[in-house]
Amino acid sequence: MLKNSCTQTKKFALILSLSFIAIASIFQTAKAAEITSATLNKETYLPGQTGYISVSIYNDRDANISTTELSATIDYYYADGTVYVQKFFTNEDLPDEIEPGQTETYSLPVSLPTNIAPGYVELMVVARTRLWNNETGLWIYSDNPSQQVKLYVESPYKQSYEDSQEELQNSQVQLEGQETANRNLTVTATVLGVTTAVFGAIAALLVFMFRRPRPIAQPP
Repeated sequence: MLKNSCTQTKKFALILSLSFIAIASIFQTAKAAEITSATLNKETYLPGQTGYISVSIYNDRDANISTTELSATIDYYYADGTVYVQKFFTNEDLPDEIEPGQTETYSLPVSLPTNIAPGYVELMVVARTRLWNNETGLWIYSDNPSQQVKLYVESPYKQSYEDSQEELQNSQVQLEGQETANRNLTVTATVLGVTTAVFGAIAALLVFMFRRPRPIAQPP
C-alpha cells in the first residue's frame, strides 16, 4: 500500500514538473534577438509611393532562435488632418530560424497612401521571436526587439515645382545649344562666302592676265 502511494506521489510530482515547464515555456521571456539595423531603401518618399525596410536580426544566444513575425506600425496624418494607424508585415516565409551568432536580413514592404500629409513619419519595427530550449526540446517565448525608423514624405507640390524647373532648365539648355549651333552655322557660312569671293577674285585675275592681247610685231 505504501509502495503504491510512493509511486503515485512520484507520478504526481513528474506531472507537476512537466506542467510547470509547459507553463514556464509559455510565459518565460528571455532576451534572444536584437535588431541591429532597420533602414529604408531611400531617404524621401512621395505620397502613394511604395518602398521597403531592410531589417537585420541578430541571435545573441547559444541556441537557435526563430523569427515568427516581423511588422512595422506607422501613425500618420492625412492631408485633412485625420490620424490613421497602419501595420505592414513582411512577405517572407516565417517562422525562420537563426543560428547562434548569426544575422538574418528581411525585407519589410511599406506603402504610403496618396493623401498622406508631407513631413516626417515614424515607423515602429517589431520582430516577434522565440528561443529553442535544448533541455526541454521546446520553443519558449522570447523577447520582441524593436527599432524606430523615420520616413520623410515630400510634398507633391514641391516635386512638381522641381520637375517644372528641371524642364525649364532643359529647355534653356536646348535653346542655348540651338543658338550656339546657329551662330556656328552663320560663322561657317560667312567664312565660306569670304573664301569663295577670294578664290573667285584670284581666278578672275589669272584669267585676265593670261588672256591679255600680246603686241603684234611690226615688219622691219
